[in-house]
Amino acid sequence: MNHGGKEPGRKGGHASHEGHSEPKTSGGNGDRYTGKQSGHLHMLEDFRKRFIISILLTVPILILSPSIQSFFGFSFVFAGSELALLALATTIYAYGGYPFLKGIVQEFRSRLPGMMTLIAVAITVAYVFSAAIVLGMVSGKPFFWELATLIDIMLLGHWIEMRSVLGASRALEELVKIMPSEAHLMKESGETEDVSIETLKLGDLVLIRPGEKIPVDGVVIEGTSSLNESMLTGESKPVSRKPGDTVTGGSINGEGSLVAEVKKTGKDTYLNQVIDLVQKAQESKSRAQDLANRAALLLTVIALSVGAITFIAWYLLGPSLDFAVERAATVMVIACPHALGLAVPLVVAVSTALAAQSGLLIRNRQAFEGARNLQAIVFDKTGTLTRGVFGVTDILAFGDVSEEEILRRAASLEENSEHPIARGIVQSAGERDISLSQPQEFRAISGKGVEGRVDGILTRVVSPGYLKEEDITVVDSRVEKTLSQGKTVVFVLQDRTVLGALALADIVREESRDAISHLKEMGVRCMMLTGDNQFVAKWVAEEIGLDDYFAEVLPHEKAEKIKEVQKQYRVAMVGDGINDAPALVQADVGIAIGAGTDVAVESADIVLVRSDPRDVVDIIVLSKKTYSKMVQNLLWATGYNTFAIPLAAGVAIGYGIILTPTIGAALMSASTVIVAINARMLRMN
Repeated sequence: MNHGGKEPGRKGGHASHEGHSEPKTSGGNGDRYTGKQSGHLHMLEDFRKRFIISILLTVPILILSPSIQSFFGFSFVFAGSELALLALATTIYAYGGYPFLKGIVQEFRSRLPGMMTLIAVAITVAYVFSAAIVLGMVSGKPFFWELATLIDIMLLGHWIEMRSVLGASRALEELVKIMPSEAHLMKESGETEDVSIETLKLGDLVLIRPGEKIPVDGVVIEGTSSLNESMLTGESKPVSRKPGDTVTGGSINGEGSLVAEVKKTGKDTYLNQVIDLVQKAQESKSRAQDLANRAALLLTVIALSVGAITFIAWYLLGPSLDFAVERAATVMVIACPHALGLAVPLVVAVSTALAAQSGLLIRNRQAFEGARNLQAIVFDKTGTLTRGVFGVTDILAFGDVSEEEILRRAASLEENSEHPIARGIVQSAGERDISLSQPQEFRAISGKGVEGRVDGILTRVVSPGYLKEEDITVVDSRVEKTLSQGKTVVFVLQDRTVLGALALADIVREESRDAISHLKEMGVRCMMLTGDNQFVAKWVAEEIGLDDYFAEVLPHEKAEKIKEVQKQYRVAMVGDGINDAPALVQADVGIAIGAGTDVAVESADIVLVRSDPRDVVDIIVLSKKTYSKMVQNLLWATGYNTFAIPLAAGVAIGYGIILTPTIGAALMSASTVIVAINARMLRMN
């Protein structure tokens, strides 16, 4: 456990932890991202601005509306008040209704009339009919306030919707951020020059100091160190690198300095290949048609058809043109999608707030709704089912010394070391509240461990290689068992006597067992995907009761594994590493551990803030309840039309039952209130 290290070709061994500016994109990925996100932000801001301005204009419309004055028992009429009302309504119709008027054109061009078509027809009929009354073209009562509130609610619903899905394309930028923007180029004189990584050429030599990110894909020429590749491979165990070994851009250098020769640049680098995988997965991901759009299409067909038939029938058979227009207008108004516009967005808003309070961040609504039908969940191992940090899993005592004493001596010796194994031993001792002693005569045993005096007793913490070198034999089946599980084993010696051994591995989260148990009770198959070897994967799978696991999976293969599972099941992927990003996007539902890397979060549909796998269970439960509320709201928002539209059309006029536009608007408003109350009744448990 050599914890030191010097820069090759330089004096001293000072570790540099330099910051770096935000990296530039390679291959144009960031530029494509920026344009896409700008479009989403512009749309979000546009809906917000139109909503606020329309709300402000709605206030005087409500005050000037005769039906509102009559309802509240006051009168506010002045010369030209009707024209003022018309002017205000015209402004709201043109400005607030613009997105929907534009939408109907686009829907008709694509021959897929839906929500925008119905909204546009509804507000146009309401506006034209009311304007015609004010201008004396037809007789009747205008319903400008219904028009204004309809537009307000539609804008609010679409604003809520845009906020819930914004940011789905930020994965590429977060991937690019992993790479440093500069590298230390080695000159022939032995000096270094900081240059942009975009200027590096094949064959260039770069210096990587301790703690810095590897700037390129290359081969080590000089120096030895350990690298943290967990952000790229998901492998929690640091990997040693010596001359002749490869290094991957984006991994973090450990305790030693390295000189590496550039072998890949630009699009050929590993990280850029991962970026390409994420982009392709995003582009190929299908978009399920929204339930509200399907309901709106049905309502559009019914409203337009019944409205047209109503007008023609009463124009031919009715008492006057005014009556025919009023009947058709009433049909359109009563079919206005106030409730339909809120049916889904309001449930989404409520469920999103409930989820956030429970540590679940919903980023992709459609994927979240689809979580109710999940059949299998594939978990990443490192940082998801496990903590992602080394820790002591087994303490093996070979003599009379207690397990606690063995750990105390090892931790006392390793307390001042920054090596990952040392940190794992010290942290495990801290979790057990073990008091440590200050070691004396401490020294590193090059490449084999450390030694020193703990409480005056010569103590060593060494690797199996040291025992072999010193011809010290340990015969214990427990050691073989822990090694077969892929764990790292170090031995604690007193002089040359082996007191015991410590087995270290990525610590399994206690929450993982509970999460897997609940998911299996729900009939969901639980699997694991990891870059670790078969022994480690098998040990973790048996520890927490997984149904299956995939070991030694390279990062670029993870998305392919998800595709294989998707041939049999509807799949969710749960992960936190950069290497998980393509798999998170490929899965039907991508779930990221919030404590993980930003790219995993930005590639995911849902984020677990608490890094607790048990929250996956809550996601499925909430998804089922949310979907149920959506269906209830959609049924009500469209179902009341089965009796309201025929009455609006005048089918019961022979019985003295006739609905005016005002009564139609009241029924429409009532349905909206019911939908809102039902959405608010959504609960997590």
